[in-house]
Amino acid sequence: MNCTPYIGLNRSAGKKFHYEGEEHTIEETSENSFKGVDIALFSAGGAISKNLGPVASDAGCTVVDNSSAFRMTEGVPLVIPEVNPDAMKGMRYGQGGIIANPNCSTIIALMAVTPLHKAAKVKRMVISTYQAASGAGQAAMDELELQTKEVLEGKEVTKNIFPFQYAFNLFSHNSPMTDNGYNEEEMKMVKETKKIWGNQDVSITATCIRVPIMRAHAESINLEFERDVSEEEVSSEKKWSSFTLGQYFACCNAPFGMT
Repeated sequence: MNCTPYIGLNRSAGKKFHYEGEEHTIEETSENSFKGVDIALFSAGGAISKNLGPVASDAGCTVVDNSSAFRMTEGVPLVIPEVNPDAMKGMRYGQGGIIANPNCSTIIALMAVTPLHKAAKVKRMVISTYQAASGAGQAAMDELELQTKEVLEGKEVTKNIFPFQYAFNLFSHNSPMTDNGYNEEEMKMVKETKKIWGNQDVSITATCIRVPIMRAHAESINLEFERDVSEEEVSSEKKWSSFTLGQYFACCNAPFGMT
């Protein structure tokens, strides 16, 4: 397998960094950057992915894309490796192809819920997320730190990233609102879950909130199953041994059984 070069946008080109004792230089991305490359990890935003993802794929490179550019594209697998690796069957090194990975909130939810879904089939899912500044990037983290200092010093807060005061505040996720009254982050969770599970019948509603902490998202999930599920059944599953029961059951009155 060929080592993927470190490439970035023109603002990063030429910058040097050290990794495992070696100095590396970031190259500017071009249509020729993917020749002889087996795997490319894209995380530069949807516009860049839409432009260069197909170019890399046509060069025989397998593209793993971190943006939302291809998540709902027909024929592009949307994959959480621990949840639906079979979605990538048929893909081979050297033959190109694009793999999309889901939104962070979808990954968190389905890593926990999918084993339960496989055991008893989820009928209805109600999700609330509490998302940190890190999800909006370094600039949002910097602004949260600055605003916290400004509030504590009695100063007017600087608002460059969000239209609202972020420090000591809560507000709906900063993604655009859609016509149905949900924001885009909430709709990502609905659409992506249905695609990953291959189930358009499951009822899902999500409320996504931006919280004023630097890192670590949290979620509260309430599930209704198609049949009764007991705590004993959950605890007997080896798949769930890496989680504590407290992460699954705050209450265990099936068919509602997870908070």
